[in-house]
Amino acid sequence: MNSYVKKIALPLILFILIVRADKINAQTAIVAANQFISLLSKEQRGETVFPFDNDERYNYHFVPMERKGITFNEMNEGQKYAAFNLLKTCISAETFDKTKEIMQLDEVLKVLEMRKPEDHYRDTGNYHITIFGIPSDKTIWGWRFEGHHISFNFSFLKQKLTSGTPGFLGSNPGEVLSGSKKGAQVLKDETDKGFDLLQSLNDSQKNKTIIDTNAIKEIISFDKRKIILSTPEGIRYSELTNYQQQLMLQLIKIYVHRYTRLFAEDMLKEIQLNGLDNLWFAWAGDSKSMRGKGTYYRIQGPTVLIEYDNTQNNANHVHTVIRDLKHDFGGDELLEHYISDHKQ
Repeated sequence: MNSYVKKIALPLILFILIVRADKINAQTAIVAANQFISLLSKEQRGETVFPFDNDERYNYHFVPMERKGITFNEMNEGQKYAAFNLLKTCISAETFDKTKEIMQLDEVLKVLEMRKPEDHYRDTGNYHITIFGIPSDKTIWGWRFEGHHISFNFSFLKQKLTSGTPGFLGSNPGEVLSGSKKGAQVLKDETDKGFDLLQSLNDSQKNKTIIDTNAIKEIISFDKRKIILSTPEGIRYSELTNYQQQLMLQLIKIYVHRYTRLFAEDMLKEIQLNGLDNLWFAWAGDSKSMRGKGTYYRIQGPTVLIEYDNTQNNANHVHTVIRDLKHDFGGDELLEHYISDHKQ
């Protein structure tokens, strides 16, 4: 193969492979979604499957509350297996493990809060699956996995997963301090890598980065469908050394790689295309990792918002989220496409 042919052929082959991989990924999710739906009774389908343009798709939250969709408490073992299998098609193996651990933390809270067995406010089975649209390689559809401290919102355009955000993971306790799960810290990487980046900064850089000595009490994006952000604060990517830039990228990748590899790579490419120098890192709260001291950080760019907050329960209660500022809930363009298709 001569050099000219290599220049043309290799990028084309790579493009074809990526397109095929995207199609395979989407097809796997389609098969898994339809398998799950097929196991539901008629009544359960009525509670679980909604049109893609239903407003329920935007009913995003991460606290114990009433939600649409079937819960694990209502599923038989086959349905539970199919539900988790669907989740595995959209997130990484590591994130799947974190998700299962977060669900089990409700048992820890039930003990810590001395709740009665019949009290279901803390309930490992109170996690919901909701489907929006008809899953196929010719339709626009999506689905949601949500409950206490977990929310993933996926949208598909025919043969491609186009959005996986908002993507929220939380942990209460942030670190289990007693009992059989003592020492468990589900979101340890999100915590440690944030401190690693902060501690790598010199005093001048920290003065720019630390926007408040008191931690912000909650992630600013909270449960909002649309995020209205102020002017970015903190320190810019371009103001960091090469080593510090690598630490910042490592921190970003922890959040982005919550998803399947190919989807995560697409998110990273979009962040890069919009300019790494347009990324900002801001910190609020104590600059040292100490039990009982609240901390907050965020990474903000043209297409992405990442937030971490650990202030509640004596700073042992972590909230983390990644938001795609263009494609949250699939984005407005995808919804318009869906509505246009259904008018024809």
